[in-house]
Amino acid sequence: MPEPTPGPDENPAENAFENSAGNPDEQAAQDSGPGSPEEAGPEGLTVDDILSTPQSTDAGSADAGAAATAEDPSAALAAERLEELRRLQAEFVNFKHRTAREKEQLRTFVTGDLLQTLLPVFDDIDAARQAGDLADGPFASIANKLEEILVRQGLTRIGAVGEKFDPNVHEAVLQQPTSEVEPDQVSMVLRSGFRIGERVVRPAQVAVAVAE
Repeated sequence: MPEPTPGPDENPAENAFENSAGNPDEQAAQDSGPGSPEEAGPEGLTVDDILSTPQSTDAGSADAGAAATAEDPSAALAAERLEELRRLQAEFVNFKHRTAREKEQLRTFVTGDLLQTLLPVFDDIDAARQAGDLADGPFASIANKLEEILVRQGLTRIGAVGEKFDPNVHEAVLQQPTSEVEPDQVSMVLRSGFRIGERVVRPAQVAVAVAE
């Protein structure tokens, strides 16, 4: 004998529970749909889309290098030693340049001190040359050789007629009215001066021209 069919009003709570839990796939699809605010990322991307995006080459290399450094302490130690070596090399180059500069300054001062002891000799040579006693002969040859040696060591004579008067290298002894040179120029050299490099060993004593 067939069982009686329940009516539409019989046990409505069970029917509602069965309808809501009967199809779990449909329920999951509705929960993970594109309108879900928790799962959707910017511009409609989901979390799965973001996680499945391939990583860029630069980012991958940076991550790989960081991981290699973290995993291999010897790589970090090698990089540190290389940086120290570069710093030591730069310090050595600076030391080499500084030593060469100090050596040149020392040579200049030593030559200048030697020249100061020879200044009376140069004054006698200039006086003999102006008097015509060094036109020829063995003494003239010796004087010329001595001057050539000191010139090769950096000696420069200061003072010549027609130079612009410079108080740093000239010592004005008198003023001379003349029309042969322009005013404020050297009109006559009374005693030559000398310079080694940038060091003035002795200024030149000169007469300064003024307008007549």
